Amino acid sequence: MSAHKWSMKESLKMDDEQFILWQALLEDRTGMQISAQRKSFLETSLAIRMREVGLQDYDAYYEKLMSGLTGEVEWATLVDRLTVQETSFFRHTSSFELVHDYCDTRLKDGASSLDVWCVGCSTGEEPYSLGMMLNGLVEQHQGKYWGITATDISLPALSKARQGIYSKRKLDLMSEEYKSRYFTTLPGSSLSESRKVQVNRELKDRICFAQVNVLELESAPMAEMDVIFCQNLLIYFRRWRKRDIVTHLAERLAPGGLMVLGIGEVLDWSHPDMERVPYENTLAFARRNG
Repeated sequence: MSAHKWSMKESLKMDDEQFILWQALLEDRTGMQISAQRKSFLETSLAIRMREVGLQDYDAYYEKLMSGLTGEVEWATLVDRLTVQETSFFRHTSSFELVHDYCDTRLKDGASSLDVWCVGCSTGEEPYSLGMMLNGLVEQHQGKYWGITATDISLPALSKARQGIYSKRKLDLMSEEYKSRYFTTLPGSSLSESRKVQVNRELKDRICFAQVNVLELESAPMAEMDVIFCQNLLIYFRRWRKRDIVTHLAERLAPGGLMVLGIGEVLDWSHPDMERVPYENTLAFARRNG
């Protein structure tokens, strides 16, 4: 093996000074906090990407990220590696049940439409899950409309979400009604476990995917949302930054709007216009009317 080649088992060790530099870069640009306990995760993630682009040391890769347009493109790829988490359809059932019950009540109370913002949508499973549920609900109320804005910092993840192509295995726990109505099996291997499915146009057309960095929410155009759904995103942020993000989100709700967070992600947050929603196995707040 030539001198400049190295394997995953020989991942470069990052010294303390380098680690502090990378910590600062990630937190400054994304808000993501890499603790000392996750240093090996950072080393491994960077090592994989550095090998792909032919670089052998952290300082050289850092310089590449700082180099104009090329650096911006590379940064988008790296962020995808560091932030995109494994997700699934209808993850955390209780939160979806709460959104269903809330939206049903809102429609019965006379709302003509439902505007939902899915924050940190990753590769799309979450907003498509919300869309299937909302579509079925709205069909029971004639003349009503729904739409979802789904945002993430990762451009590669958003691209996958827009394509809406998933392994058939991802649908294993989904109802047959949802499978047959909202997905088409794509031509491929005869082995069922390796087949791919694609979300149908009916569902795709109602969901708008867009890049938004949660550190820049003050410039995001969303407002007067009926539901804001933000789960499994805040766990990597410092406590004060979590509070800032949640406050920004709360201010984008319509009166009476619902904000659903991941259980345990925010422990000490309050807002004069918001009240906790008592719903089992969920963390949610509603904006007061008036």
